[in-house]
Amino acid sequence: MPSESYEIVPSLINGEWLSINKDKYTNVYNPAKGEIISKTPMCGNKELDKAVEAAEKAFVSWSSLPSNNRAQILFNYRSLLKDNLEEIAKIISTENGKTLAEAKGDIQRGFEVVEFACGISQLSKGESLAEVAPNIDATTIREPLGICAGISPFNFPAMVPMWMFPLAIACGNTFILKPSEKVPLTAVKLVKLFEKAGLPKGVLNLIHGGKEIVDGLCTHPKISAISFVGSSIVGHHVYSLASLNGKRVQAGGAAKNALLVMGDAEPDSTLRAIMSSSFGCAGQRCMAGSLLVGVGDVKESLKEKVSGAIDKLIVGDPIKNEKTEMGPVIDSNSQERISKIIEKVEKNGASLINDGRKLIDNDGYFIGPTLFDNVNPDMTVFSEEIFGPVLSILNPKNLTEAIQWLNKLNYGNGATIFTTSGASAKEFRASIKCGMVGINVGVPAPMAMFPFSGWNESFYGDLHMQGSEGVMFYTRQKVILSRWDDSYKDKQGW
Repeated sequence: MPSESYEIVPSLINGEWLSINKDKYTNVYNPAKGEIISKTPMCGNKELDKAVEAAEKAFVSWSSLPSNNRAQILFNYRSLLKDNLEEIAKIISTENGKTLAEAKGDIQRGFEVVEFACGISQLSKGESLAEVAPNIDATTIREPLGICAGISPFNFPAMVPMWMFPLAIACGNTFILKPSEKVPLTAVKLVKLFEKAGLPKGVLNLIHGGKEIVDGLCTHPKISAISFVGSSIVGHHVYSLASLNGKRVQAGGAAKNALLVMGDAEPDSTLRAIMSSSFGCAGQRCMAGSLLVGVGDVKESLKEKVSGAIDKLIVGDPIKNEKTEMGPVIDSNSQERISKIIEKVEKNGASLINDGRKLIDNDGYFIGPTLFDNVNPDMTVFSEEIFGPVLSILNPKNLTEAIQWLNKLNYGNGATIFTTSGASAKEFRASIKCGMVGINVGVPAPMAMFPFSGWNESFYGDLHMQGSEGVMFYTRQKVILSRWDDSYKDKQGW
């Protein structure tokens, strides 16, 4: 177990850590063992109102603090995250089931956002132009919005919250974080370290809960912006409800990502990328490759290689065995749901090559890597997100047909082509309808300085998380026109 453990997961409101007693709790499990390790309180509007009150009070002084001073606290936070990497990784692995390497990658990608946010003085600079008209100068400045809120999922307990609160706070906002009730312990550690870095009380508040808190965040009149990552069903709900209540919203949703392999692709590195993309984090990520598109004659050899690699993949408890390459899914509900999907896909005519259900009888919530062949675009497995370690093989005649198939998908997060042909890569890049494209990159998730650019039903909103779009989302622009003379004359009605 990590060094810190709690019977009831604490909340942070106005700088005070509270063990809130509620009538309802959600169990926090170690999914590799199926054991309860803590309980998440289902907070309500009473706790939310207190968090908002604290954030509103803190905003007055925090928003007026020079950006260099805010950046210094972020630099301190960066150092503390680095020093506590091993401990945070163990917390993630314990409550989420990731391997330790995956947990460290989870932290690293969030860490990069903190580093990006440390440059807030440069990132938030406005523009200026003298003499836009006789004796008139124009200037733009970016100002914080006020209170922002984040609702994060279970699959990336460190990275996704750190997509949100470090940049929002760097921009001068205060923040309320509601992490997934399934993995709250990582969030507690992240927030405690930010406190230790010197963040004033009330600037960052942490509350737990379910739908009541989500809806409360979306409707509270004093909250200005909502950042969300989760399913598209909930994402659409959050976007609709929060927008209706006058808030900015960025809501990342589900995905169905493709790994397209041409006959000229380099075989060994392509296989490694496929395995990592499809079965890393037990397939529980919105950039997981779940459609393996073998174009033309390459399909059969590709199937044999992937199936063989699956047979060799080490699945197990990542804390108990450091050689583990894939951990469990998050809980028994996910395990059962994925098992039923596998059964349904097989009944609908797909050929089951590797069956991950053989691991269900093990301790913990395990589903092994699963491979289907003979999948076509008319099957539901082609278009529906599974969010588990299930990979489906398709066999279009050529690149043109492959792109036509993939562009039928309602989602639009990522797609990758594996090829040594510049012409094929260029055609794919230009024609595929999704926001993040990989060329020989298994998981084309962008670094912190670029936006996480989902399209279609994978994203609701206008400004994405990360990069310059993140800065724009957490600030609003003010345009100032000034003149300093007494020669004003009415001209053309102005």
